[in-house]
Amino acid sequence: MIKIISFKICPFVQRVAAMLEAKGLDYQVDFISLSDKPQWFLDISPNGQVPVMVAESGAAIFESEAIVEYIQDAYGPLEVGLTLEQKAMQRAWGYLGAKTYMPQCGAMRSPTAEVLEDKAAKLGEAFDKVEKALEQGPYFGGADLGWVDIAWLPLLHRTQIIKDHTGYDFLQGRANVQAWRAALKETGLFDKSVAADFEETFVDFYLSEQTYLGCCKRDCAPKERASCCGTSGCCG
Repeated sequence: MIKIISFKICPFVQRVAAMLEAKGLDYQVDFISLSDKPQWFLDISPNGQVPVMVAESGAAIFESEAIVEYIQDAYGPLEVGLTLEQKAMQRAWGYLGAKTYMPQCGAMRSPTAEVLEDKAAKLGEAFDKVEKALEQGPYFGGADLGWVDIAWLPLLHRTQIIKDHTGYDFLQGRANVQAWRAALKETGLFDKSVAADFEETFVDFYLSEQTYLGCCKRDCAPKERASCCGTSGCCG
């Protein structure tokens, strides 16, 4: 069976899990602590990073981009009949999504409103690009779930959790991306591609008392959150 070596709230890991789920493949997940990496993990991960996928052959594959490429090569693509140009464009949009994971992590950990505003504006440049590219829906390529959807899924999932807990929406003013997020949520892949306690662990880290968004979560009453941090904030 396929095995994924994972850190619970890593977006790169979720991308791999979402691809496996979308393909209907059986796999198991082993979670490790990044602050105390076991030697057996370091022995199979040249860069010391998650995810690592141990294929059915026993080969250990590292780097999420290489892993999702392998899954599609080994088990077939999500979308068939694409031209070489269409495949290349999928990879390009997927790369843009994955390149945005770390900026999003930084934005969510913003300690003040000013830092959040600055980081959210930079993050928004990527969302603006995909807003213009989304035309038909419900998915990026139209009716069928594809490579780009899986690449952007961790980003959209995290914006949904932040919105649910604080009222702040990184996708504000982007109707196409918001509709895309809703469509991907409906697939069930948000929940299927993460651990059962993912949201709790995510909230403890990104919405802690050390973050501005965590301040909003703590200080705003639930009924106020839709307008609280979503506007000028309750935390000042």
